[in-house]
Amino acid sequence: MTVISGTHLGEIEIEDQTIVRIDPAKKGGLIALPGLVDLHTHLREPGREDAETVESGSRAAALGGYTAVCAMANTSPVADTAGVVEQVWRLGREAGLVDVQPVGAVTVGLAGEQLAELGAMADSAARVRVFSDDGHCVSDPRLMRRALEYVKAFDGVVAQHAEEPRLTVGAQMNEGEVAARLGLTGWPAVAEEAIIARDALMAGHVGARLHVCHVSTAGSVELIRWAKSKGWRVTAEVTPHHLLLTEDRATGYDPVFKVNPPLRTQADVDALRAGLRDGTIDCVATDHAPHSVEDKECEWAYARPGMLGLETALAIVVKTMGPDWDRIAEWMSAAPARIAGLQGHGHAVEVGAPANIALFDPAVTWTVDPTALASRSRNTPYAGTELRGRIVATYLRGEPTVLNGKATR
Repeated sequence: MTVISGTHLGEIEIEDQTIVRIDPAKKGGLIALPGLVDLHTHLREPGREDAETVESGSRAAALGGYTAVCAMANTSPVADTAGVVEQVWRLGREAGLVDVQPVGAVTVGLAGEQLAELGAMADSAARVRVFSDDGHCVSDPRLMRRALEYVKAFDGVVAQHAEEPRLTVGAQMNEGEVAARLGLTGWPAVAEEAIIARDALMAGHVGARLHVCHVSTAGSVELIRWAKSKGWRVTAEVTPHHLLLTEDRATGYDPVFKVNPPLRTQADVDALRAGLRDGTIDCVATDHAPHSVEDKECEWAYARPGMLGLETALAIVVKTMGPDWDRIAEWMSAAPARIAGLQGHGHAVEVGAPANIALFDPAVTWTVDPTALASRSRNTPYAGTELRGRIVATYLRGEPTVLNGKATR
C-alpha cells in the first residue's frame, strides 16, 4: 500500500495497482493528475543511443509526470516491421519507468514509396495502433489513402507529419519577415495547411482516423475545425514549444530553436492556444526530439531540427494555458490515451481507476539546467529559464517511478 496526497483529493490509497480509497478530509499542497500520456516521443533507440535510449527517455518521461509514451518510428533501423517495434516495446518493459508504446512507420524505411508491414505490426506483441512517418510527410496521396484504408480495419490511426516537401526544399525557419531579415530560406505555412486539407478530405472519404502531428499555424487550426464540423475522424496535437515560443527566437541563430515545423508568429501562437481551449486541437504532445552535441551545436543550416520536451512540458502548459487542471488532465492524459488506444491510461484520479498518477507541486520554482535533465541530450530551448511547478512523484500502476523529484531507478 502507498499513501500519497493531492490538493483537491486529500489522501489517496492504492492497493493491487488500483486506487481503492480517497480521503477528501486530508489536504496537501500537491495537484494529483492522471499519469500523463505523450503521443509523440523520439527515443532514438535502436540506432542513435548517443542521443537517447529507451531507458533514458523513459526516465525523462517519468520525471515529467508521464506514465506512457508513444515512441516514434524514425529509428535506425526504422520501426517498420514487427521485429523492430517488438524490440522497442520490450526495451520499454525492461526499463519499467513508463509504458512505451511503439509507433509503426507508414512506409518502408520512411521512404514514402511502399506501405510498411502495418498488419504485422498491429498483430505483434507491441499491438501497434498508431502509424507515422514523422520527420517525413506521406506526400503521395494514393499511398496515404491506402494507409488510411488499411488501418481502418483494426481502428488504427495514421499520424501525419503535414509538410508538402516540394514547398519546403532548403527551408530553415518560418517564411516571413524574420527569415528574410536573417537570410534564411522560409518554411511557408501553406506547406502544412495543404497536406492537412488533403488528408482531412481523404479521411472523410475513407471513414478512417487521421491524426495531425505538431500543428503550428493559424490556418491549420481553421482547417481542423472545418474537418471536425464535417464529422470526420480527425484529431490533432500541439507541442508546448509551439504554444510558447515564436520565430523571433531565431534572431540569434541559436540552433536550439530550430525545429520542424518551425516556430511561427505570435498570431499563430494565439490561434493554437485558442484552438486547444475550444477543442479543435485535442491534446498536447511533446515531440521530444533529443540530438547529440554534434548534430545540434553547429551552424544553424547544418543543425538537426528538434527540442527536448518531456521534463518541461507540464510546466510550460501551465504557464501558457493556466492552471485549469481538468482541462490539463484531458489534454495531456485522457485525450492522447484515447487517440492511441491505451486503455490503462488517461483515467480520472478516482476510486477504482488504475493507479497511474502524477503529483505536481505548483508552488515550486526551478531553473532549467540542461546538464541536470535525464535525457542523454542537452537541446532544451528553456536553458536558464525559471519555471513554476514541477513533478514531485509519479506512480505507474501503483509503483513509484519518481519520488521527491528523483527517479526511483
